[in-house]
Amino acid sequence: MSKDKKRIVVAGGGAAGMCAAVCAARSGAEVTVLEKNNILGKKLSMTGNGRCNLTNLKIDDSFYNAASRARMKTWLEKFGPLDTIEFFRSLGIVTMSEEGYVYPVSEQAISVVKALENELIRLGVSVVYNSQLKSIEHKDATYSVKTSEGLYECDKVIIATGSLSGAKTTMSTGDGYYICKKLGMNVKDTFPALVGFKTADEDIMPAAGVRSNAEISFYLGEELLTSEKGEVQLLSDGISGIPVMQASRDIIRLVSENKLVYALLDLYPEYDEDSFDRLINEMLRLRDNRSIVELLSGFGNSNINEMILKRMKLSPTMKVSNISESMLRCIFENYRKLKFNIKECSGYLQSQVTTGGISLGDINDDFSFEKDDGIYVIGELVDVDGRCGGYNLQFAWTSGYIAGNAAAI
Repeated sequence: MSKDKKRIVVAGGGAAGMCAAVCAARSGAEVTVLEKNNILGKKLSMTGNGRCNLTNLKIDDSFYNAASRARMKTWLEKFGPLDTIEFFRSLGIVTMSEEGYVYPVSEQAISVVKALENELIRLGVSVVYNSQLKSIEHKDATYSVKTSEGLYECDKVIIATGSLSGAKTTMSTGDGYYICKKLGMNVKDTFPALVGFKTADEDIMPAAGVRSNAEISFYLGEELLTSEKGEVQLLSDGISGIPVMQASRDIIRLVSENKLVYALLDLYPEYDEDSFDRLINEMLRLRDNRSIVELLSGFGNSNINEMILKRMKLSPTMKVSNISESMLRCIFENYRKLKFNIKECSGYLQSQVTTGGISLGDINDDFSFEKDDGIYVIGELVDVDGRCGGYNLQFAWTSGYIAGNAAAI
């Protein structure tokens, strides 16, 4: 081996780690990947409901947490979505775009994992499975990386061990935070993000799960915290769906502090106040001998109708003619301001990403540690989190590409 050929250890074989390993090996480094699981890319294989939303063509720094935006602007200029598409094309992955959301044409996340894995094999990268990172020590000009399976000496270390978010099978236990803290890095408080919420026990919820296009707004007292539109899921014990998950990044800290956060659901978001009032007046003209549940059958989902009537303590068999006009208006208005009191989030196991992590103040532009530039930190470990839609995977590719190439120099 040439004395200029760098020995690099990549701790973590997820999206960011595999990308970094490929880039470092392509740049001539001798690379070893240490993976805690018994396979590579376990979490990656589950993303996008198994379809793998690789990136998004509609991207800029505004899609990321406020603390990271200035840095993300620079990083995305170095390696953005078009670069990601080109990178995967070099692996044999053809992509397609659905309104900016980029997927492999196979629509199978496992094909992305296999392409990365095959490239690692082609490049001669050594992969050690069932290997949990324990510690990193800087000795003279080299690093000693201790794992549950042994000791590895190298010239550079890339830490890509992932966050706390993900199903148990992904083994996402946040080991990297502890390791990085021991190395002298600051760790911002972590919380689950892109996650659903449990509602208060006293909230009456639908008997069966319901999906509905709506606008959901979250409040603390009278203060509007955030608002999102899309397909909301109402569960027997909580709320979820893309709009709820998007909003979770903005409210999770308040919920974790047991603040009295609540949500208002608008099932008629395309109607302004005047048009909705006209709609109510049209419905009121139908006051006759039919039951209230029959009147509502064309106004909303049957499970939501039942939930609203239960909340208002009204019998579904009650005749519309026996209900006052003001009470009927109140029933209809519930479809624009269904209230859900937030008790807690659904937890790390149900979350897609973790907000918080290694402080960006400790990270150089090439993702090396400010106090020890032979150590790099990438992917979900870093205090960067984005919205649903390929933004978090884009950061994995971006950080992996930049760090992998920089470490090989």
